[in-house]
Amino acid sequence: MNMNIKIISNILLVCLILISLIVPSKHVLHIFQQNRYDYKRYFDWIINYFKNNLIIVFVYLVLISISFFLKSINSVIIYVSIIYGIIAFIFFYKESKKEYIKPLVYTSRVKRQIFVLLLLDLIVIVLFLHYFDELYLLLFLFISLIMNWILILLANFLLMPIEKLVQNYYLNDAKKKLRSHLSLINIGITGSFGKTSSKNIIQSIISEEYRSLMTPASFNTPMGITRTIREQLKPSHQVFVCEMGADHVGDIKYLSDFVNPKIGIVTSIGIQHLSTFKSLENIIKEKMILIEKLPSDGIGIINYDNEYIREYNIKNSCKIIKYGIDNSDVDYQAVNIKYSPKGSKFKVKTKEKTYSFETKLLGKHNISNILAGIALARELNVEWKDIIKAVKYIPYIEHRLEVKTINGLKFIDNAFNSNPVGAKMSLEVMKMMPKKRIIVTPGMIDLGSKQKEVNYDFGYSMKDNIDIAILVGETQTLPIKQGLDDSGFKSDNIYVVKTVKEAFALVYSIATNKDTILLENDLPDAFNV
Repeated sequence: MNMNIKIISNILLVCLILISLIVPSKHVLHIFQQNRYDYKRYFDWIINYFKNNLIIVFVYLVLISISFFLKSINSVIIYVSIIYGIIAFIFFYKESKKEYIKPLVYTSRVKRQIFVLLLLDLIVIVLFLHYFDELYLLLFLFISLIMNWILILLANFLLMPIEKLVQNYYLNDAKKKLRSHLSLINIGITGSFGKTSSKNIIQSIISEEYRSLMTPASFNTPMGITRTIREQLKPSHQVFVCEMGADHVGDIKYLSDFVNPKIGIVTSIGIQHLSTFKSLENIIKEKMILIEKLPSDGIGIINYDNEYIREYNIKNSCKIIKYGIDNSDVDYQAVNIKYSPKGSKFKVKTKEKTYSFETKLLGKHNISNILAGIALARELNVEWKDIIKAVKYIPYIEHRLEVKTINGLKFIDNAFNSNPVGAKMSLEVMKMMPKKRIIVTPGMIDLGSKQKEVNYDFGYSMKDNIDIAILVGETQTLPIKQGLDDSGFKSDNIYVVKTVKEAFALVYSIATNKDTILLENDLPDAFNV
């Protein structure tokens, strides 16, 4: 009878443990996904997370020590069950209140990870209950709450052969479909920043003349591009505009071999993803591979304002088209740029003639991206009058200096993946706006050893361009705060908050409909620790 009671109590305990693991496991899957299943990025996040949550570890250790003073095994089991139940309730309650910037996407890959993780959890729990005394149950409570941070890596390792088979099937199917479209003009776009904006602008311009397909949103990885080709490419498409992302050496070469672009565009080169590329030299070589992999009758379109692009010796005899704003030794140059809350006006100088343009887009980098689109359109024989019309009606690009009204207030939304060049240009735009000028930012991320320096400079540059600074994340924004202080920025106008929700509450309490609020970078949940 006692044996039956023990079996039943163990089954109930296993169920309680699994229930208490639901939210932590979801968190693990979410962070692993946001870190792109990259082990180094994931480990860096874990170190920061646990450093910032030492108090929780202390509370668990206190709870564990109490169990060793209990006089009977039944008391231990009851105590442990109550603690598991309380923790599960707290986790579920907190999760129900939490608003994620980028929620977990339940892809097929994530579903496979959930299945394997559940099996691993069951194995670990059963082994523990079989080999260890009940006195150690609360110790296992602590272990169980952190074990999935490690088990997810084992689950990923075990699933690798399956993931590889699935990926190869879809990749080969996409390649076959792409190669069968003989008349399709493939265009590759890469750069440390400006890729997505340029892609959207180019799509708007060349759609005046061609039936064009572009990779949506930030679908710039092999599987994102594969999905676009398999689900959206039609025989009627004439042009395929493909954004190519890279955060490791070899990524652009792989994508170039996959897509085989006839035309390549490099928008910029900088220190974005320095933590994974390891050096600026690796970034430069990787981005320029797109141009060097073009066929001899291909066309390379490059931003000649960027010093790294300008100084690079391109090892390809294909046609090269240069564009720029600050550099006049180019084929297309934007001059006389003027900003207003309604948009931008500028002229484009070519070797033959000068043309006048207007657009609702703001920022020097958007003008630069428009130049890339103009250069491409002319190479595809789109008439100037059609290009001018298309540029005038280019829609705002989501989260990239997008002007919008929220609850009666005017926002400039530049919340997508801020970078040093883009952040500087955002401040230039803000300088021309009517006061009060308010910035909400967590700063810049994923910049390796340069991150503190870049964020310090960002904070220092806010003086005279921003009137009120709202910094999101106490640890993350320390360099920005230091830069603000050293620049002489008024300390009463600097606010540091923990969450985006708190930041918006503060904005609504201090801003009027005559003010301008800049949202600079959204800080994915994986970095918000």
